[in-house]
Amino acid sequence: MASGTAVAGIGRLGAGRTGIVVDRQVLRHLLLTGLTVHTDAAFTGYDLLADGTVRARFTHRAPVTADLLVGADGVTSAVRGVLSPGTTPTDSGVRFVIGRTPLTDEFASLSKAYGSKIVGDGVSLLLGAMRFRTPPKQAAERLAPEVALPDIGDYVRWAMILPPNGSLEDLTAQDAVLSRMDGWHPELRALVEQADPDNSTLLSIRVVEPGERWTSGPVTLLGDAIHATSPTGGNGANTALRDADLLRRRLVEADEGRRTLLSVVDDYERQMFEYGAEAVRTSLDRLPAFLDASTAGEAKG
Repeated sequence: MASGTAVAGIGRLGAGRTGIVVDRQVLRHLLLTGLTVHTDAAFTGYDLLADGTVRARFTHRAPVTADLLVGADGVTSAVRGVLSPGTTPTDSGVRFVIGRTPLTDEFASLSKAYGSKIVGDGVSLLLGAMRFRTPPKQAAERLAPEVALPDIGDYVRWAMILPPNGSLEDLTAQDAVLSRMDGWHPELRALVEQADPDNSTLLSIRVVEPGERWTSGPVTLLGDAIHATSPTGGNGANTALRDADLLRRRLVEADEGRRTLLSVVDDYERQMFEYGAEAVRTSLDRLPAFLDASTAGEAKG
């Protein structure tokens, strides 16, 4: 893959286990179907009421009272800030750029590199192809007309792990990657140059490790709000979905009167803390491999 010596080698990533590849934008639309979402109402706090319910407060919106408040509001969770103020994100110093480029005939020759980690100049570039069996918009129109899905075509998802050194100020996501690709193969550079800027982002790798458990009550946390992982673990979204499924099953038990709400929330949190902490540790254990060019893999450039 290299033109010159900038790219040290290519290593196959492989699949940790059999699974289904899902486009995040499509999944987000599916999960939001049928829900009422208010995007202009920032959470400001909550009050525990005498009857055991919780009242959530917002800007630009009247308070809402419910049996359970679930903070699924990400790494900077405002709900966590009230429920568990001692649990805060840790910045690894490492930066992560993720981008998406339409899969055109121009990049057909890169097909053997999809599913690979390409290493050179102290950075790792990960490549993966997203090929839909049926374009999402067409699939929805045929199978579920009530669901509106974006018109997305096949694409290459690429990501680069940037070490915790060097200034990235005033650089776009694409420029931050291209600045580390001098001497790389022209097709790899073109892949980044032709990326969709609306789907290319420079992110800080921050993690949230579950700390001391709070007293179970009508407020809990889910996903990155309580166990944000490094993307090198490949387990962040899956762990959040595991949370959602576990909490759903426990809430069904409470709704059917088999258990109290507080007991099912306590059970959910006990399990979630255990596997969530393990997910964070696993992701951090894998981070050094993406920062060390010596782990490039079998094939040398």
